[in-house]
Amino acid sequence: MASSVNFWTIPQPKPQSSYSYSSSLKPPLTSQLSLFPNSNNSILSLRSHTSLSHSRLTKSHSPNAPPPHFMYGLVHVAAGDLLRAEVAAGSDNGRQAKEFMEKGQLVPDEIVVMMVKERLSQPDSEENGWLLDGYPRSLSQATALKKFGFEPDLFILLEVPEDILVERVIGRRLDPVTGKIYHLKYSPPETEEIAARLTQRFDDTEEKVKLRLRTHHQNVEAVLSMFKDITVKIDGNGSKEDVFAQIDGWLTKLLEQRKATSESLAA
Repeated sequence: MASSVNFWTIPQPKPQSSYSYSSSLKPPLTSQLSLFPNSNNSILSLRSHTSLSHSRLTKSHSPNAPPPHFMYGLVHVAAGDLLRAEVAAGSDNGRQAKEFMEKGQLVPDEIVVMMVKERLSQPDSEENGWLLDGYPRSLSQATALKKFGFEPDLFILLEVPEDILVERVIGRRLDPVTGKIYHLKYSPPETEEIAARLTQRFDDTEEKVKLRLRTHHQNVEAVLSMFKDITVKIDGNGSKEDVFAQIDGWLTKLLEQRKATSESLAA
């Protein structure tokens, strides 16, 4: 028995845009939230495996609690990170992908689909479950995800005004030392030393974000049609804490349902 969660940024025509999160779990769960979406869409697909102990589903409410993906136990798989790693490595796939990414276009399926499939099929993802971020971005990618057996049980759509999405993306920065993501306005670096070394993704400029949004609008309805029966909508324009509390509520409900079903079958 499995379940999964997908988290997707889905900007819609002004004034409302959206960000979505879909879930597929196998009774325990692993997940993470992307609070500053990857422009046109950021999907987190969550899946956990029945072999995991139920104790791993316990959420921590301590002030020092780890990030959501550790609380739920998922492996975070970001399609964009996979592509950028190929770009940084200068591989053939990376060079091809960069040409499309710089134009705000979708990377061809023959590159990204197999890359995502291979990552989700690795032992840690199969054993611990996964949270897929930034995929699928088109109907063909969504169809491929289903074809390979990766199906979410919950798809959460975060609705955010498009101008706010642009602001979140162009203000995003990466600490190359720790790998932590900051935002110049919403989550600024703690020290001047950290601020001095922050870098910006090559595709996080306003021009490229708007290109990605344009591509997104051409594909979003077709992708949503694949998940319409499991989609819930959440206002993603609040604080990180408020948005996560809403998402956490849906994930908790899903986990409780999965646990009850598992215990019923074991009885």
